[in-house]
Amino acid sequence: MEFLLVLGIPLAGGIALAIFGHRTRAAEINSAFSLLTLVAAISLTLRIVEHGPQLLFDEQIFVDPLNVFLVALTAFVGFTTSLFSRPYMRIEHDHGRLSANRLRLYHSMFQLFTFTMLLALTTNNMGILWVAMEAATLTTVLLVSLYRTAASLEAAWKYFILCGVGIAQALFGTILLYFAAEKVLGHDVALLWTHLDAVKEQLEPTVLSLAFVFLLVGYGTKVGLVPLHNWLPDAHAEGPTPVSAVLSGLLLNVALYAVVRCKVLADGALHSNLAGLLMMGFGLLSVVVASFFLSRQRDIKRLFGYSSIEHMGIVTFAFGMGGPVASFAGLLHMTVHSLTKSAIFFAVGHAAQKCGSQMIEQIRGLIKQSPTIGWGLMLGTLAILGMPPFGVFASEFLILTTAMKQQPWATPILLISLGVAFAAIFGKVQPMVFGEPTAKRLPHKPAMLPVFLHLGLVLMLGLWIPPYLAEWYRQAAKLIG
Repeated sequence: MEFLLVLGIPLAGGIALAIFGHRTRAAEINSAFSLLTLVAAISLTLRIVEHGPQLLFDEQIFVDPLNVFLVALTAFVGFTTSLFSRPYMRIEHDHGRLSANRLRLYHSMFQLFTFTMLLALTTNNMGILWVAMEAATLTTVLLVSLYRTAASLEAAWKYFILCGVGIAQALFGTILLYFAAEKVLGHDVALLWTHLDAVKEQLEPTVLSLAFVFLLVGYGTKVGLVPLHNWLPDAHAEGPTPVSAVLSGLLLNVALYAVVRCKVLADGALHSNLAGLLMMGFGLLSVVVASFFLSRQRDIKRLFGYSSIEHMGIVTFAFGMGGPVASFAGLLHMTVHSLTKSAIFFAVGHAAQKCGSQMIEQIRGLIKQSPTIGWGLMLGTLAILGMPPFGVFASEFLILTTAMKQQPWATPILLISLGVAFAAIFGKVQPMVFGEPTAKRLPHKPAMLPVFLHLGLVLMLGLWIPPYLAEWYRQAAKLIG
């Protein structure tokens, strides 16, 4: 029952808002559907914690500690983003950037995007996973192009083409996976992950290695791994800020989840660390390239878009190392990055509206004109840069210390890249917050509660991880291996 609600509520919300999404109270309806999805996700989480992993609907759905943790995170960030988008999108409408019909498109696609991500997380069928990821691409293309400007349309097309090519690689990888499994399992269950996991050591290693390469390249495009990342900064910069928040905070996690599920199969079939080495290579390259590109950015949303590439590279590297500690750290980093980066985009969205520009040099003095926005942006920046006692520091510390033990050659590369990223981002954000004011008063009160709620959770995770949550991470890390 809980699972039906988790998927049914956002699907119903997308249909309802396709009809009523232009009405005055559409933003509240959007938030109400997101809240109901969150309640259903919490109920599903409690059920899994109490009864353990479950298979549903003729084994097409599989929920375990790994994906139910991401389901809860997705529903939570989706709800807080809907709260942020209420005043933000109304200001965009008041400024003439969005018509009533485009608001209807936004609200409808927001719910359908949530539905596709939750379906991707919970399906047991690798084919349905591919379909859900493709559907998520299509919904976000419409969201990125919402403003219908030349720049937003270009960003949407770039996103569509690059991720379309990537998802085609993932389809070929899925076909190869089926080819390897069909001889062992038969055609009926050859794409069910639980069956694949049970016989992974019997799968043909050569075919599995090829399948994983295509799956990593395909889903890695959605993660934003270098050199498959070119769509990500443009999509963040040109789409509405709530879209940037869910792209960085949610979609990248879901795509990386797909890669991790594939890695589990590859590790069992290959009896080698090929999958881990590939993930470490792509992850480390992403961290290095993104860190050095940060200093060149003049658009604040592009800046934090490159920051997302950097942090997803760190998580990919952690999962590539493998082992209980590295996997635990990777899951923790996924959590704190999702919460912190979405909070930053919330603050950045209001800051850009106050100053009438996303250009860094035109946003100044936020702390004087709007202390809540200024402090939200500064605290979020310090958190994402790994300053203690925020949770990003804890997860990065675990990843770095594990790297010192398992992959010592990579540690100085990570440290130098993190230092470059710190200097680039802090040097740009500091005058935005403490410089001479250029901001003006917003026509609607900014929604800063989600910002400080997210940052409060990130601070808590840096100081203390609740025992039940720590056990949750340990169970999920054990599943990853």
